[in-house]
Amino acid sequence: MSRMRLLAPAGGREQLEAAVKNGADAVYLGAGGFNARAGAENFGGGSLREAVAYCHGRGVKVHVTLNTLITDRETLPLLRQLQEIAESGADAVIVQDLGVAALARQCCPALPRHASTQLSVHSLKGAQAMKDLGFSCIVLARELTGAEIAAIHEGMGDSIALETFVHGALCMSLSGQCYLSAMLGERSGNRGMCAQPCRLPYGFGDLADGYPLSLKDMSLAGHLRELQEMGVASAKIEGR
Repeated sequence: MSRMRLLAPAGGREQLEAAVKNGADAVYLGAGGFNARAGAENFGGGSLREAVAYCHGRGVKVHVTLNTLITDRETLPLLRQLQEIAESGADAVIVQDLGVAALARQCCPALPRHASTQLSVHSLKGAQAMKDLGFSCIVLARELTGAEIAAIHEGMGDSIALETFVHGALCMSLSGQCYLSAMLGERSGNRGMCAQPCRLPYGFGDLADGYPLSLKDMSLAGHLRELQEMGVASAKIEGR
């Protein structure tokens, strides 16, 4: 059994260096656009190439997030972004939109594609579909039980890598597909602009100061060996 890898978020240069210096096997970060953390510093322009060089020089892989939904008019900017990512030497792109995945496969066939947790892969059939579409790794739906994760690995074997979140803030919706922010303030999380209204207090009377929609942070630090035995290849830290 190979050692489970640790994937850490890097919203900017400071976080990137912290992740690398503290033992991350890989980092995930946003480039110039089309990522779910539009408000982060990210790595546009030449800074992406520099970030990849910094990580590769220290044996750390780089996964670039392209995990928002796109519109038809954004196709050309997306293709330019994909070309920049491929030329930077990044190790993979994390994708939610299957149209983005198809474009990536056509224009940058050598660039590995990882299925975002927002694709809600929660079954063996879903995992098989991702493999058939050319994905090399699946970031599993966050709602899965240990038994469900193990069943997917048993059915897929090592034909596709499985990744799960192990630490950090959880979204109150299924695998981060919430539309609450979009409905309340026209800031869609699926477009990288979530205002996190679920973190605000709601209620009345005795519950006036409560936070009924805000979930507690996840911490599976004490269960990493179990996850590895289930077949999880990569442990992912939330980047919120």
